Amino acid sequence: MGPTDERRDDQIGELFQELTKYAPDHIPAGRQPSQEPAAFKEYPAVDAVIPMAAAPPDLQFNLWQALAHRRSRREFAAGAIPFASLEALLWAAQGVTERSFGYLLRTAPSAGALYPVETYLYAHAVERLARGIYHLNIPRWALERLRTGDASRLLAHAALDQGMVSRAAVTFVWTAVVPRCSWKYGQRAYRYIYLDAGHIAANVALAAEALGLGCCAIAALYDGEVNKLLGVDGREETAIYMTTAGPAIK
Repeated sequence: MGPTDERRDDQIGELFQELTKYAPDHIPAGRQPSQEPAAFKEYPAVDAVIPMAAAPPDLQFNLWQALAHRRSRREFAAGAIPFASLEALLWAAQGVTERSFGYLLRTAPSAGALYPVETYLYAHAVERLARGIYHLNIPRWALERLRTGDASRLLAHAALDQGMVSRAAVTFVWTAVVPRCSWKYGQRAYRYIYLDAGHIAANVALAAEALGLGCCAIAALYDGEVNKLLGVDGREETAIYMTTAGPAIK
């Protein structure tokens, strides 16, 4: 790699921002509707499927207090979180709130209602769940268990050795299924995908506050190692964001 290549690498973010701008006389074309991929990801063969409550918890929840008190909490008390708390966090993340014109509209907004973000999680200390990697199946509103085992150290290392990952009761990992958005929006899809993930993680942070849990979002990760842990290819589907949650320290 020469000096020119190094300068180009330093400018990738600026170039992306410039080349994906919309203007009245220039809106880059996306792909054709004939290329629209599946709207959901489902695993046909898993060793367990765990159904969940498809409605929000009945909490006396004050949004303004949650906004005022929300903080990134990197230390957690010992012990497991209730399965109902995990259900509530997942509903806040991507719960289905309405079925309209063939779309499953959700708690977090998404550009074009395409919902390119998939939710995975590593359950370390969740009541009723064996330790392992799970995937959220949206249409069935259930957790698909992909494999069992303690992945806390591997996942913590993949998050740049942030120890809170190994101490958390649950770590959410969000991936982007890029073609699900890019068939319509082309390269600008990447902007929308990251925004979508941010909406989801913000919902989880507020829900954690309402549930009395600690929570911290993580963007620093070794992409390839997280992708390998989840079993995704890193191109059409790739890890982009994580969040830890666990019992709050009083």
